[in-house]
Amino acid sequence: MNNKVLIFDTTLRDGEQALPACLNVNEKLQIAIALERLGIDIIEAGFPISSPGDFKSVQVISKNIKNSKICSLARCIYKDIDTAAQAMKSAISPRIHIFLGTSSLHIQSKLKKSFHEITEMITSSIKRARKYTDDIEFSCEDAGRTSLENLCFFVEKAIKYGANTINIPDTVGYTTPTQFKNIIQTLYEKVPNIHKAILSVHCHNDLGMAAGNSMSAIEAGARQIEGTIGGLGERAGNTALEEIIMALKIHSRKMGLVTNIKTKEIYRTSKIISQLCRMPIPINKAIIGKNAFSHSSGIHQDGVLKNKENYEIIDPTMIGLKKSKLNLTSRSGRAAVNHRMNEMGYQPHDYNIDKLYIDFLKLADKKGQIFDYDLEALAFINNQKEKEEEYFQLKYFDVQSKLSGFSIASVILKCGSKKKIKEVTTKNGPVNAIYQALNKITLYPIKLKKFNLVANGEGKDALGQVNIIVKYKSRNFYGLGLATDVIEASAKALVNVFNHIFKANQIDKKFDRGS
Repeated sequence: MNNKVLIFDTTLRDGEQALPACLNVNEKLQIAIALERLGIDIIEAGFPISSPGDFKSVQVISKNIKNSKICSLARCIYKDIDTAAQAMKSAISPRIHIFLGTSSLHIQSKLKKSFHEITEMITSSIKRARKYTDDIEFSCEDAGRTSLENLCFFVEKAIKYGANTINIPDTVGYTTPTQFKNIIQTLYEKVPNIHKAILSVHCHNDLGMAAGNSMSAIEAGARQIEGTIGGLGERAGNTALEEIIMALKIHSRKMGLVTNIKTKEIYRTSKIISQLCRMPIPINKAIIGKNAFSHSSGIHQDGVLKNKENYEIIDPTMIGLKKSKLNLTSRSGRAAVNHRMNEMGYQPHDYNIDKLYIDFLKLADKKGQIFDYDLEALAFINNQKEKEEEYFQLKYFDVQSKLSGFSIASVILKCGSKKKIKEVTTKNGPVNAIYQALNKITLYPIKLKKFNLVANGEGKDALGQVNIIVKYKSRNFYGLGLATDVIEASAKALVNVFNHIFKANQIDKKFDRGS
């Protein structure tokens, strides 16, 4: 049996479904580039039929990603399949991923179809997809609750009509590792043409067993694992790919299995995804959490000082984690900043050193001392600006607060290439005042649903990060702002939202025109 395990990432599809607001095209592309650099074999870029934005994202990713397969999801509906293929026209190696519920529960209560109708939908859809590509994946949705007899029947039919990857999802996280291993073993024993396809698994974490089920499936012969970085996904999430990757690496001698993953990219990739998705990494998260390599117990500390292997089975450098702190000031030169970025694993094409250094000096004058998280935040902001021209740009703001509780905000917002508009507003609280002033300029009918302030760093060295969720025409939009000043970070977050709304409207208009 093949000793290579393929890694299929669905952060941009299943992972995004769990986010309160959609990612924009540029954010999805940044994640795809990070996944490609990590060595992911297959990137599920989206569900093109679901929205114009998703279609556009799959198009853009298909044009830019060269070393990973691009995959699009489709129901067993011809229009879904045709749209998925159209979105991936520029992909070097496209895959169409078709799914349909196969459990009696899904067939009867969700799909309201007969067994014969389900079989016909599966076979005809695979034949339709084969017109576009010979790389077809079929998923038996809710396989964990599908009878083994029916599951074997559907898998055999799917392979017969052209599916070369068969995915067995534990869609609701129902099974235990022993049960799931038995499912995979049974398929190998009872499906006569199983050797013509790669067996894949897609496990959810409702009972906290996603990683355990995935590992038991690998032991039984599965050679593709689907999941997300950090375990993002519906409900309790998907299999956390970093856990599977490192488990295979740590037990490589015993299991004799390998992946294409560059493990030193794991930590950086997880941070990029966490920041772009506005989903903090839990401190106790396996592999990538802040406490994963921390030791509090005196006994543990003593053991680690004598030999790290006493209490650490993974060397932090294996996942690209650096423990050293950066100690740079405004007196530091461009070369020092560039050197530290390289030490953290960033390549020259990941950031513009000239722009980064200008922002570094401005921040260093305010803070005095600059740390790793500061540089990463500045690089992130500059990367956003570099990749897309922002329609709305905050050029000036001033907020004056009085003892009465009223605040007066004055802002200048650049709209497009030339137009600048100034607005002054008086409201209760400085953030409210500046938000009202900004919104009077754009006139977007928005509603602030969530405002969250977090600190990157501690005490006086903290860099304020404001995350907001805004509702606009029944859709949620995320905003992110970073600055040492909370009011400035708040203003930047709202302007960030305005730019997302503007781009979404542009995409919607384009599709309305039929282009």
